[in-house]
Amino acid sequence: MVETVTRPIIRIGSDTRSIEDIVSLASGSARAELAASDDYRQHLNSGVALLEASCEAGHTVYGVNTGFGDSCQTAVPEDQQSSLPVNLFRYHGCGTGEHFSYMEGRAIVACRLVSLAKGYSGVRPILLESMVALLNAGLAPSIPKEGSVGASGDLTPLSYIAAVLSGEREVLVDGKMRAAGEALQDRGLRPIELAPKESLALMNGTSVMAALNCFAFLHARRLARFAATLTAMAVDALEGRLEHFDARIHELKPHLGQVRFAQWVRSDLSRRTTPPSSHRIQDQYSLRCAPHIGGVLLDSLPWMRTFIQTELNSVNDNPIVDPDTGNIYHGGNFYGGHMCYVADCLKNIVANLADMFDRQFQLLCNPSTNRGLPANLVGGATLAMAAHHGFKAMGISTSALAAEALKQTIPASVFSRSTENHNQDKVSMGTIATRECLRIIELTETVAAIHLLGLCQALDLRGIDKCCSRSSRMHAAVRRAVPSHVSDRRMDVDIAAVLDMLRNDQLPLGSLEDLS
Repeated sequence: MVETVTRPIIRIGSDTRSIEDIVSLASGSARAELAASDDYRQHLNSGVALLEASCEAGHTVYGVNTGFGDSCQTAVPEDQQSSLPVNLFRYHGCGTGEHFSYMEGRAIVACRLVSLAKGYSGVRPILLESMVALLNAGLAPSIPKEGSVGASGDLTPLSYIAAVLSGEREVLVDGKMRAAGEALQDRGLRPIELAPKESLALMNGTSVMAALNCFAFLHARRLARFAATLTAMAVDALEGRLEHFDARIHELKPHLGQVRFAQWVRSDLSRRTTPPSSHRIQDQYSLRCAPHIGGVLLDSLPWMRTFIQTELNSVNDNPIVDPDTGNIYHGGNFYGGHMCYVADCLKNIVANLADMFDRQFQLLCNPSTNRGLPANLVGGATLAMAAHHGFKAMGISTSALAAEALKQTIPASVFSRSTENHNQDKVSMGTIATRECLRIIELTETVAAIHLLGLCQALDLRGIDKCCSRSSRMHAAVRRAVPSHVSDRRMDVDIAAVLDMLRNDQLPLGSLEDLS
């Protein structure tokens, strides 16, 4: 593949890589490169040599001269050991359900590469170079989403990477699914013959759940700012009270995220000209307590980043081949408990944002709470408008979406179950948690998009000239893609248009300065 645009290089080796690095590699906006220093290559080769020497000395090494899982008690004769790597990925080729997206598949490869490149897995440099080449060639393994219990890592989904590197199964390329062997050949790449331990090293880790958490983190981070922007617009449209966001209130309960959220809302409303409604001294909780709801996410993001980046930069397979000490360790670093905890917590926090958006939206549509706006934000003023229902059905949608998000917040970790002949008798369920987390984020973004459409309609009805500058900028951005609602029409295309703007960072949400 000819490189037509110079892309930044992300060097993979002993250096620490970030969430953003993984997403850059997944999107193809950056190229991967394996560290080339003599010391680093010697470190990798020392691990391979240690593994070989241990086996030659007659030591038992799990997955190299034994069977896998509960079959670790089965000794594999030397003349059969070369078939173990292929057999491992082939019998784990039992994933089910929809497949991960192109970017998700590439992020999974990138996370596995970063972990193996630490040099404590006993894999050859050529394996790492093959993973680098796979990413730089614009290929992604086609990986079914279902089938991982999160310990021993993501065995079944990661088997699809091992298979693709060996020229088997399928890849995603140029928007299509193709046979891996053909796609590799078209890109000038050759399949690799996996050495002992290499198939196990590729599969026996937490890279699927870590990769999905990278996306979940960045999407949730954007949602945090979006939540403050929407709250400010709702206060604007509903003639709510700015004093609920007064700095002094939040200084007296000084959770940093709560303080930051209130600051964002206060800043967005700083040039507001519309006086608050005289009907209430206090607004409803979905407005008044928005900093306390959104602040939980802001306060959680720093520790979540730490957990995710620690995981993706860790040695998380088994056994560990340590050239520094000359030892081979059998342990459980493949257990995905930390990744499951991040996802389970994020599920709860983000779903509560969906619920808050739905509550704010219902305030807009209800004539008993919207302070003079038409019921359901019906757009016209003629008698004929009695036959129109405006945003009534949109309110049903936000309720359904929020309920679906809330329903999935049950922690996945509590559904651990014994499997694989009771060898894997306590498992993390981390990959299920991260899949659910991304679904909740998707649902919450959709509720937010509908809420934004309702807010823009409310501002049209209230008078856009009376709005604060943030509301005006958001309104203008939406109106470039979606016209004002003047009579009943389908609005699914409007929702899709706003979601596309959000996910492509085309909405003026405000700055995320100083946010981890």
